[in-house]
Amino acid sequence: MPQISLVSKNFQYPDQVELQAALSRGAWEQWKRVLAEKIPPAAIIEEVKAAKLRGQGGAGFPTGVKWGFVPKDSPKPKYLCVNADEGEPGTFKDRAILENDPHLMLEGVAITCYAVGIHTAFVYMRGEFYQPQRVMEKAIREATEAGLLGKNIQGSGFDLDVIVHMGAGAYICGEETALLNSLEGWKGWPRLKPPFPAVVGAFGCPTVINNVETMAGVPHIMRLGAAEFQKLGTEKDGGTKLFAISGHVAKPGVYEMTMGSSLKELIYDVAGGLPGGRRLKAVIPGGSSAPVLKADEIDVPLEFEAMAAAGTMLGSGAVIVLDETVSIPEVFMVTARFYAHESCGQCTQCREGCTWIYKISKKILAGHGQPSDLDLMLDLADNMNGKTVCPLGAAMALPTIGFLKKFPHEFLALMKS
Repeated sequence: MPQISLVSKNFQYPDQVELQAALSRGAWEQWKRVLAEKIPPAAIIEEVKAAKLRGQGGAGFPTGVKWGFVPKDSPKPKYLCVNADEGEPGTFKDRAILENDPHLMLEGVAITCYAVGIHTAFVYMRGEFYQPQRVMEKAIREATEAGLLGKNIQGSGFDLDVIVHMGAGAYICGEETALLNSLEGWKGWPRLKPPFPAVVGAFGCPTVINNVETMAGVPHIMRLGAAEFQKLGTEKDGGTKLFAISGHVAKPGVYEMTMGSSLKELIYDVAGGLPGGRRLKAVIPGGSSAPVLKADEIDVPLEFEAMAAAGTMLGSGAVIVLDETVSIPEVFMVTARFYAHESCGQCTQCREGCTWIYKISKKILAGHGQPSDLDLMLDLADNMNGKTVCPLGAAMALPTIGFLKKFPHEFLALMKS
């Protein structure tokens, strides 16, 4: 079976959120070893590079390479921002880590900060995450009291403060530069790049921004070694990945899979297939921004390049399963409504395009559409795709193109002429 327990291996224990219970199951051992053996920071970065750990927030950028972009001789302080602003529809795997094994992520944060020379880390958490906030702040407090965080950690001379910062529930702040603006107290608008955050990030200083799941993978790289970790995945995608599967499956939830397992295996072998003997119509494989796949297109590996070759994205690993009873125009309208609501308004193409696509989709669903509306929405999508400051425009454009190209008959069936 492609299932494996690495990041999720302790989710089954309710007391894993408590420091003593977590320590009894191996938490913080790699952090203690890093400090005791005085492992060179550069060696840790190279180990993460060799492990082929990629960012698990959606973009899939190589983690060790990102760390290496931070200038080593900068006179400014350096920061780590952990992106815990999990807001894309269908995505809930980061929340599972925050609520079930906070010390695993914190250990990854500590190792990352040591490797890059960072002494202040922020966990930027979306505003609705009351329970994850409560769990994480308690974990930070316990780790600090135990001498695993704070000043002169384990007598090493290394200092590290970890601070939870709550957002206000804006999806746009999951974009890394909008996150930075929000963290600094400004409006959550994305920034133009370059400069990139690794050079000019939080408070104008070099900053590493990584996803929750990415941080949770770091202690396992140090425990297994880069070669063993990389073997769990593919040549380009090392390790494992958490998938949040929802919709019309018998067993929705969060499952950990080896990279390279197939989407078909996840749906039928792991999540139990579709209930009630109903047939599959479509799958959204990487969160609501990922282009849809039809039922005959799901025998594809769960890896970044393979998904791109199939015309979609692995994204955040949020798999939404749609059976034959689903109205594709209705799914599309709900998707468009979300992006129209969450567009920050900075870019004209996105602000106007998302709103008009939503209005047109709503009109079609009400039975007042006309065939030319499909071309109009595709034109609006083309004006947004890759032409805005941040990827939110593309996040609306790509599902628009996917739904309209693969299921045009369902939209046309709602039109009178």
